[in-house]
This record gives sequence, C-alpha cells and structure tokens, in this order.
Amino acid sequence: MTRGQFGFLAGFLVVAVWALGGAGAAVAATVAGLVGWLLARLRDGEVTVPGLADRVTAGRRR
Repeated sequence: MTRGQFGFLAGFLVVAVWALGGAGAAVAATVAGLVGWLLARLRDGEVTVPGLADRVTAGRRR
C-alpha cells in the first residue's frame, strides 16, 4: 500500500466514524490512532523519548 492509498484510507475512516458516531467519536478515533502510531514508532526505535523532548523544548527556547 502506498502512502497516498494509506492516507486516503485513514481519511475515509475518520470521516466514516464522524458520520456514524459524531465529531467526538472521530476526534477520539484520531487521537487513539496517533497514540498507536507513536507507540509503534517508539517500539521500532524510529523515535526516541529524548528526541521528542528536544523537539518540544526547542520551540520554547526561541
């Protein structure tokens, strides 16, 4: 599956959840998906907690 196909599928599913369950359910599904994505990236070693902390604090230093 290409990134474009995956993006289309993800967008379609968010809109489907929104249509069936309302805006709150769509937001909850999106947040749950983002948390799952982040946990998978952390587990695979592609993202590190110190790296995330550096990104958050770098914006505040400016």
